[in-house]
Amino acid sequence: MTTSPYRIVPLHCRPWTLNGISPRLIESHYEHVYGGAIRRLNALDADLSALDARSAKLRDMARLRQEQADLVNTTLLHELYFASLGGDGRALPEIIAGAIARDFGSDLRWRDEFIALTAALEGTSGWVLLTYVPRDRRLINHVVTAALPGIAGGAPILALDMYEHAYAMEYGHNATAYVAAFMRNIDWRAVEARYQDAIAMRPPRALEQPEFGDLPSIAPEELLAKLRSGEKLQVIDARPRHYSAKAQDMVAGAVWRDPERIDEWIETLSKDEPVVTFCVYGFHIGCQVAIALRQAGFDARYMTGGHFAWKAIKGPVQPFE
Repeated sequence: MTTSPYRIVPLHCRPWTLNGISPRLIESHYEHVYGGAIRRLNALDADLSALDARSAKLRDMARLRQEQADLVNTTLLHELYFASLGGDGRALPEIIAGAIARDFGSDLRWRDEFIALTAALEGTSGWVLLTYVPRDRRLINHVVTAALPGIAGGAPILALDMYEHAYAMEYGHNATAYVAAFMRNIDWRAVEARYQDAIAMRPPRALEQPEFGDLPSIAPEELLAKLRSGEKLQVIDARPRHYSAKAQDMVAGAVWRDPERIDEWIETLSKDEPVVTFCVYGFHIGCQVAIALRQAGFDARYMTGGHFAWKAIKGPVQPFE
């Protein structure tokens, strides 16, 4: 006997303890909507297992895989939804309270925004989520609909189901009352536990250049802020001649210098002002020039991402000279 790959997850919340949300509503939602999604997912998995990728129509395979992805997402979000209920929504433990204050300004501001997003779904269906984004190390509120997918790499820690099946049996069209009841029943201790799990997730791996591991760098955004503040910097465009010969623009305020002829122009620099070097993409040339300048006693660093990162953030440019 083959075991189904997707199994029903027991209810985290105790339906009889909820304020303003009846056991009948939770039971129906859990059995028919969530349970139905698990059943369809297992049936679909069996169909996919029997499919021969070499002979199947590509369109059919793509359709089945998309349906599988939609159902996996549905089941995961429902499990998170049920696990978001069962507490006193007014009382936030210290850790999650601090994270929300840090990323939203205050608990009240977070609540106002989260509730506003439910109203923004009027006329359509979807989810409102509180998600931790490891890359940015912060929490954000957002909606998920058929047209608006979730955040790649994000870890949702709180989910509110805004499909009619979540509330119509009890609230009819009064979604506002349903949202108020959900907010009153949030299990913040469970949310906090998921937050602590989420912050332990590693962000996407950054670009690693072991040969330049100890070399100081500056992000394009930091350089832009320094230049706008009027800080005195010497910005050196060190793109190789075979690139610069075709260049049409350069960082505003920068000067181009041939990276192969550092000895000829190094004396034109002042040791009283920091130096920022960059190349095309921020890999080697800009780093090597910064190393040479540091060895000569300059306070030099390279700009990560190079010229194209600068253009990607719409940093000001001037015609190449």
